[in-house]
Amino acid sequence: MLKRFFIICSGSDTDILDNCSIGEQNKYAGIGATVFFTAVMACIAASYALYTVFDNYYTSIIFGLIWGLLIFNLDRFIVSTIKKRNSIMDELIQASPRILLAIIIAVVISKPLELKIFEKEINQVLLEQKNNLTLANQGQIADQFTPTIASLQGEITNLKNEINTKETEVNALYNTYITEAEGTAGTKLLGKGPVYKEKRDKHDAALAELQELKSDNKVKIIATETQIAQLKANYDTQVATTQPIIDGFDGLMARVNALGKLPLLPSLFIFLLFLAIETSPIFAKLLSPKGEYDFRLEDSETAVKTWVEQKVNERKILLQTDMSLNNKIYNDIAEEDELYNYKRKKARELMQLQADAFFKHQKNAL
Repeated sequence: MLKRFFIICSGSDTDILDNCSIGEQNKYAGIGATVFFTAVMACIAASYALYTVFDNYYTSIIFGLIWGLLIFNLDRFIVSTIKKRNSIMDELIQASPRILLAIIIAVVISKPLELKIFEKEINQVLLEQKNNLTLANQGQIADQFTPTIASLQGEITNLKNEINTKETEVNALYNTYITEAEGTAGTKLLGKGPVYKEKRDKHDAALAELQELKSDNKVKIIATETQIAQLKANYDTQVATTQPIIDGFDGLMARVNALGKLPLLPSLFIFLLFLAIETSPIFAKLLSPKGEYDFRLEDSETAVKTWVEQKVNERKILLQTDMSLNNKIYNDIAEEDELYNYKRKKARELMQLQADAFFKHQKNAL
């Protein structure tokens, strides 16, 4: 039963192959098994590739089965259309487009399986790429907010510097009126005289200005710090919003590109393996000598071809004979007086009718 199934997979004529030897049947069963298992691998590869796209098991399996059936049909067609010829060159010319198609199929099948086999290595490459993208994304977003934040922080620094400058001025005035009272500076008169009072009033006025400046600048600093906090919150929000896009950077194209960054040799060996599997039925047919099945198939095809050519030639001869007989019959009839007189009578009647019709037309015109 299994052997019969693989023979059907090979695309061979089962009626002819049933009359061939066991060895010939085994050869085509082996070719059919290669076609079948290649289609199975294609189904698995396509299902995995589509799962990375749709992220859904059912969709991936359904489309994977369709792709596997398509590859099975193509391989079966390729193998079944290769016929053994009497010339090696004719066989190579016949097989060249099929070999090219087999190479394309091998590439399509092997690439998704490479993605699965080297999944861990690809994930490592993708992780590095995601980290670089995250840093680059954060830097690009920061470029939108950093100048504004730096400007606001500069304003806060200026406001604090104003307070520090005013405090220095007040402290200096304080030292001035204290030393005046102690008699260690200024007039150097001990006690609180008019000069002391003048310097004390100047200090008190500056101190009031300092208190007012602190109050005003504190409000401004709080407002500016609120703006900075809002900008930082906006930055965090934008980073959090764009990060899922980077985290989702693991689609089919990204994995194929990541696979290209890995060493070439392992991927090349896998591709060559599938290329050998895909082209093995073709080369098996090309390299093997003409077998019993090939002779029987050629006999069946040439019998049909001969029968068709014979029918075509018979129709040509029949047509030529019929034309020759018709010519001879018409030539014999043309020499008969009875036919001549009959046609002459009818021609006379026709000419009379034409003359009468012309006369009536001319009469109506007058």
